[in-house]
Amino acid sequence: MADAAVEFLLENLKQLLLHHAQLIKDAKGQVEQLQENVGFFKSFLKKVSSKKLRKDDTLKELVRDIRGVIYDADDVIDAFVTQAAEKKTHGYFSKLFNASNGLSLIDVAEKVNAICSRITQIYGGKDKFDLVNLANANDGPDEDALQPTPSRKDNVVGLKDEADKIVGYLNASTSYLDVISIIGMPGLGKTTLAGKIYHDPDIKYEFPTRIWVYVSQEFVVKEVFLSILRQMVTNLNEEDYIKKSASALADEISGALEAGKFLLVMDDVWEPTDWEKLRVCLPKHNVTGKVMITSRQVGVGRYANRFREPHHLRNLNLQESVELLQWEVFSKPEFPSELDGVGREIAENCDGLPLAIVVIGGVLATKVLRSVAAWEKVSSSVTTFLQYDPQNRMDKIISLSYEKLPYHLKECFLYLGMFPEDFEIPAWKLIRMWIAEGLIQPQDGLSMEEIAEYNLDDLINRNLVRVEKLKADGRVKSCRIHDMLREFCRVEGGKDRENFLQEIKQSSDGGLQPSVVEGEKHRRLCIHSHVVDFLNKNPRGPYVRSFVTFAEDIELPTDKISAITAAFKLLRVLEAKPLKFSKLPSDFYQLIHLRYLALSMKLDSNSKASILPKAFNKLWNIQTLVVDTTSRALEIKADVMSMTQLRHLKTNACTTLAKPGKDSKEGEKLQSLGTMSPESCTEAVFDRARNLKKLGIRGKLSLFLDSKSGSFDSLRKLSNLEKLKLLNDVFPKAASDGKLDGLPPAYKFPVKLRSLTLLNTFLDWSHMSILGSLEKLQVLKLKDNAFVGKSWKVDERGFDALEVLHIGRTDLSIWMASAHHFPSLRRLELHNCEKLKEVPLALADIPKLEYLDLQRCKEANASAKLLKAKKGGATFTLSIFPAEA
Repeated sequence: MADAAVEFLLENLKQLLLHHAQLIKDAKGQVEQLQENVGFFKSFLKKVSSKKLRKDDTLKELVRDIRGVIYDADDVIDAFVTQAAEKKTHGYFSKLFNASNGLSLIDVAEKVNAICSRITQIYGGKDKFDLVNLANANDGPDEDALQPTPSRKDNVVGLKDEADKIVGYLNASTSYLDVISIIGMPGLGKTTLAGKIYHDPDIKYEFPTRIWVYVSQEFVVKEVFLSILRQMVTNLNEEDYIKKSASALADEISGALEAGKFLLVMDDVWEPTDWEKLRVCLPKHNVTGKVMITSRQVGVGRYANRFREPHHLRNLNLQESVELLQWEVFSKPEFPSELDGVGREIAENCDGLPLAIVVIGGVLATKVLRSVAAWEKVSSSVTTFLQYDPQNRMDKIISLSYEKLPYHLKECFLYLGMFPEDFEIPAWKLIRMWIAEGLIQPQDGLSMEEIAEYNLDDLINRNLVRVEKLKADGRVKSCRIHDMLREFCRVEGGKDRENFLQEIKQSSDGGLQPSVVEGEKHRRLCIHSHVVDFLNKNPRGPYVRSFVTFAEDIELPTDKISAITAAFKLLRVLEAKPLKFSKLPSDFYQLIHLRYLALSMKLDSNSKASILPKAFNKLWNIQTLVVDTTSRALEIKADVMSMTQLRHLKTNACTTLAKPGKDSKEGEKLQSLGTMSPESCTEAVFDRARNLKKLGIRGKLSLFLDSKSGSFDSLRKLSNLEKLKLLNDVFPKAASDGKLDGLPPAYKFPVKLRSLTLLNTFLDWSHMSILGSLEKLQVLKLKDNAFVGKSWKVDERGFDALEVLHIGRTDLSIWMASAHHFPSLRRLELHNCEKLKEVPLALADIPKLEYLDLQRCKEANASAKLLKAKKGGATFTLSIFPAEA
């Protein structure tokens, strides 16, 4: 794992020499010498693959020492950059090599030279340049090279009898609200089985309203209820619901579930007392709905339903174990003849635990482990775990999988331990945090985001991460990690020799564990509850690079914000969105190493808009800036275009930017920008942000679309723009007052546009023909009142490339369309189309159509059912909410 740190330090030294020449003019020679030696480490690590490290304890110890000294160098440089920036003193970096107190760079340089000498001794006295050449020589296949792991779909093998029994319970009529519980030990497949049933086409049809929530050991009742409501209410107004109590939310859910059949899954309920807290949201009179829970404890199931014993999930039998392993490794139910014997032996020794089988399958699926000898070694390891440590065999199997990960994936995997248990992790967030931490190594011809996304896909294909949601284009939108795998990341990352991460948790006596003193040595801290209590202890983390919290929403006093700044001066990642900042103290801008910042701004009662002051420009290292606000507007007084490293700016409000400086050419790294005010979407901004891939605009769109004074024509300059959101907001006027006269002609839209979202534009349906002319458009989301009018007859040209169509709140009554209008359509969503009489039956003839979702479209429900009957087949899904009695 040291190689990622080496790459990051080399880039740090490069930036130091490039951008801070004046600061280091007295130490330039020493810095260049350090850069050369660190480059030697890079060559050495390139030679030492993961395979060699596993076999040689001497090399393993050496690599640990390299990582330690690299961390030291990184910390010393960043600390002095911070101090030099504060003092603004030329030549200040001479002190790097002459520190009177603490570690100086001369100490680090001596450690580096000592390690260089050890390396040359190991390789028979060869000097550095001989070893660099040796590292670059052909040394056979490199298992650590970036190469694809075969992609595999989730495989649910065996347990058909188990699933049939649960489905039988779901289909049975009862005189009470039935609760079906699935009980079993960790790794037995409770969630997998529940998911298989939940996604079964017959179950989807039988229960049009289906809701799935994750509970976990340290759940917050209100958050669970909010999760349920998000799945029940289209365009849920988060701000309004967050203000409500858990009891009020429970009453709202209970009332909504009183009508019609529903299936509610509560996954991973730990204690009977937890069920007691959750059951209050269930309807009191509707007996046609069903609740399914998974738990490790039989007591939970018995407490939830006194009329039936919980369903105890069995282990897979030998044949099922073999078949699951075959599918995981080869995507078919057979082994190559030479691997059949050893493959069956591995499957048998997994003791019927599905999680063990899929994790081992992820190890064996890599191309470098397809020999009989390699499989026999894995088999021997698994056998040893079973014979000598059966209680901890699952941990050992996860450890085996971890040890066989390529070096570029190990730290990426451990970083998942920073997120709460059962947390749905947005892929974009994880990817950008990885990049900010320096865990992603550059590759020629690929952006850092592309490489990070590749790494995530690799972890998924190795069965270490589970896909939760997919985007319309099939890429990962969000993911989860099994709680046993998360616990491994937490424990492995917290070891003294790693110091990779530490989770701060509340102990049984009400205190926080570990103590603040114990946390000083770790490089990453996460805390998901009692944040203020933690900050009250005035923690000190001089080596901490990530501080992550997904705690409950609270307003953070200014002095507690200053406590973060004082404690963690070298932060690169600050994820603090649940914490509401009313004001940022001046010392916050001392965090000049921040590369990823996510925060929430609470609007001052005397202000009309939240403000990010000019001082934000001091945070010149920021790559990703995420700002949520309780205000409808955000004013950024800092010149974000001059922030040379900025790649992503994401807000939830109409955001006004400061005018960019005339002479500046920065902005080329910007990839996503949203949501900007129309006034800020100027030709000058687009000239500098030519590499934008995503753009969101919110405000009075007529200003932006005006053919004379608007700047829509400038969008054509964004040759890489793929995703565009146009959100019309004329508040405080009524939304209908913002009605647009029309859309620009198709040739004025960006040439690569794949996804378009419109909101409150109140366009006439006749303008849809313009959007049909966008040749690459695959996703079209017409949110509330994007188009209005009683009738829409689709233009003969149609939408050739469109795969996803969402139509939100509208007064549309008659929709005339045929299959040839939407030849590529896969997914159709109709929400709050209360006047729509029917879904065009001819759409059933679209070969690729696989999903139809109706929410609050009562008059069209009958036609949707006819369409499903005409469509037929097990691959088509119809979802209707609210369910009909």
